[in-house]
Amino acid sequence: MSKPLRFVTKAEAIKEEYKGRTNYWLTRPELTGAKDLQVCEATLPAGEGHAFHTHPELEEMIYVLAGEVEQWVEQEKRILKPGDAAHIPAGVVHATFNASKADATILAILSPGASKGPFMVDVSGEAPWKDLR
Repeated sequence: MSKPLRFVTKAEAIKEEYKGRTNYWLTRPELTGAKDLQVCEATLPAGEGHAFHTHPELEEMIYVLAGEVEQWVEQEKRILKPGDAAHIPAGVVHATFNASKADATILAILSPGASKGPFMVDVSGEAPWKDLR
């Protein structure tokens, strides 16, 4: 890694294409040298989302910047609006859907900055998750 960034612009962020939108990883170990933090600004297109999954070694905070999302933490669902957040402990199943007709933008804040096992495990095809929505 070259010298870790201390200030990160969107042009310098790690870009990830997702369903026709660009997500911006603003901090990850390979970008800033952060050991205990990952932050991603993600846009969920209308009608799309992140199906039920878990991060076995990472806790996460979902913070809504714009739009509305249907946030699941285990089998509990809430509609989150700008300024609302949800905390997901490591290993807990969760999902984020945009059920509206406009894009929604969130910040996904994860810790620690890296994990030894898989980043994410998709459980959307398993019971009870496949039958919740």
